[in-house]
Amino acid sequence: MKIIHIYAKYLLSVATLLTPLLSSAQTTYPNKPINFIVPYGAGGSADSRSRQIAQKMSLILKQPIIIDNKPGAGGNIGTEFISKAVPDGYTIGMGNFAPMAVNKTLFGNLRYDPETDLSPVVLIEKGPLVLVVNPNSSYKTIQDIVSAAKAKPGVLTFSSGGIGGSHQLSAELFQQATGIKMIHVPYKSGSAALTDLMAGNVDMMFDQMYSAVPSIKADKLRPIAITSKKRSPLLPQVPSFTEVGYPTIEVLNWQGIIVPKGTPKPIIDQLNTAANEALKDPQIREIMLSQGNEIGGGSPADFAALIKSESAKWSAAVKAGNIKPE
Repeated sequence: MKIIHIYAKYLLSVATLLTPLLSSAQTTYPNKPINFIVPYGAGGSADSRSRQIAQKMSLILKQPIIIDNKPGAGGNIGTEFISKAVPDGYTIGMGNFAPMAVNKTLFGNLRYDPETDLSPVVLIEKGPLVLVVNPNSSYKTIQDIVSAAKAKPGVLTFSSGGIGGSHQLSAELFQQATGIKMIHVPYKSGSAALTDLMAGNVDMMFDQMYSAVPSIKADKLRPIAITSKKRSPLLPQVPSFTEVGYPTIEVLNWQGIIVPKGTPKPIIDQLNTAANEALKDPQIREIMLSQGNEIGGGSPADFAALIKSESAKWSAAVKAGNIKPE
């Protein structure tokens, strides 16, 4: 009996020692599928990029990553959903330019706060916009547009995919830098705005590179200037606004991975490592560069600094332009 008692105590000791290890093994992250929230509709640029990145990260993390589109309200619905999810690493999402840096000032009554309710993981990409006009337009340079706008204040028109997006805000920055006044014509989507520009129904538009470049190369649009500091390899003939004397007109539309505030740092770091690895993939890099974008990456702190800087910049621009949601 004594031997049995000693053996039982030995087994209990071994079990006690192994319990933390077994518990740790069972809770190793990730041990189940991850939901990836996209705050825009299926088929758009944010959706496409999210799927490309999620596929690569899934292979690295060895767990499925399931895309869940939650569009609406300029990205606010999906972003709010991310902010209110359980902060355990199993709900992540794409944080974009407008809902992360613009909408807090624009709407004023968001049900989430980008700074206090969300944590940045990594920047995925950023890219400039290009100011384009109809190929039959008489405007060939920035000075042509500025001179015409000053001669006829409030007459020239620019289109956008909606209130508060990078299309409109680029034009707003342009007006503030040059002292001109134009009329904003918002559409339900960027493609609808571009279609009307090509039809000659509006004067100009600041468009995303991936959308504008094919039409520029097909001579359906005339490029005037680009919103990055330097020229783009895709449009080497097109000057930047900085080159033509307007250095404050720098707009880079961006997006990156975010998680609910309170997500443990080791999980954020693991997601950051996986995303950085995914961004090294040759296919991903080729797609991004072919669309005129700059490949992201870096630390959560790097992405946080970008969001903070962009929030301050666009808060000031929205207030100065007295931009209001419809």
